Amino acid sequence: MKAAFIERYGGPDVFQYGEFPDPVVGRDDVAVDVVAASVNAADWKVRLGEYKHTKLPLIPGRDFSGVVSAIGEDVKDIAVGDAVFGVCPAGQEGTYAEKIAVKAAIVAKKPSDLSHDNAAALALTGLTALSAIEDTLKLQRNETILIQGGAGGVAGFAIQLAKHIGARVITTASSANHAYVRALGADEAIDYNVRDFTRAVNNCDAVFDTVGGDVAQRSFAVLKPGGRAAFIASGAQAPRPERSDVAALRPPVERGRRPLERIVELYRAGAVRPPEIKLYRLSEAADAHRLSESRHFRGKLIFRVR
Repeated sequence: MKAAFIERYGGPDVFQYGEFPDPVVGRDDVAVDVVAASVNAADWKVRLGEYKHTKLPLIPGRDFSGVVSAIGEDVKDIAVGDAVFGVCPAGQEGTYAEKIAVKAAIVAKKPSDLSHDNAAALALTGLTALSAIEDTLKLQRNETILIQGGAGGVAGFAIQLAKHIGARVITTASSANHAYVRALGADEAIDYNVRDFTRAVNNCDAVFDTVGGDVAQRSFAVLKPGGRAAFIASGAQAPRPERSDVAALRPPVERGRRPLERIVELYRAGAVRPPEIKLYRLSEAADAHRLSESRHFRGKLIFRVR
């Protein structure tokens, strides 16, 4: 099979494109002919060597959409020819390729009216946003939430989900992306290049931070007493607040069929729509990673594999 892979850690130029051995299908696995795969920030962190569980050579990538081409002997609920999408289990990479083998239990059937590109764009972003907004923050109707970095894939899904729940949604985004985040459902957009969000916002029930760094630490300032904040860009642990009356949380992102089917449910209900997409070929993996690492884009970067 063709794949984008690395044989050493480093910058985007370490990517190679060429032949790679086909995956082996286990008893409870499905083999998927990948049609589309998405680029996530975790992918370039893997490329840089920040995840110690990885072994070289390595095909990066965590979420995908495609068509089942083979099934393991114990698989009963997925058939060859089914269109599916999913996210690799923790510790597995490999979606920047024409084929991938994964546990059947972690894939879901793709709706016929959802393209492979859009399904890949909603997979890990959706699981992450669901974990943060519904399971970790437990956001409620009429609460106010600040979502940091609203033009990104995860934050864009989170804006729509929070609005669907009935919350008031404030987000940070550059002025060029204000129309985009408002179309997703944001009630208020703050240009982080012009305004200090800690002066523009206060008394929030919740914060969802997708940016990290100084933005994460400063996010505690906008919470009301008893407020809670969830962080996905600050490593394995949430940053420690400098005040004792708020909660700092790190969402655990469940990889499985149930939350994927929740994404489908929200999509079919019209509660969420796919993000804006920029397409690449697998042979352009280095270019896709340069843009992803810059963080100066909106929506999702997608590899059109087939």
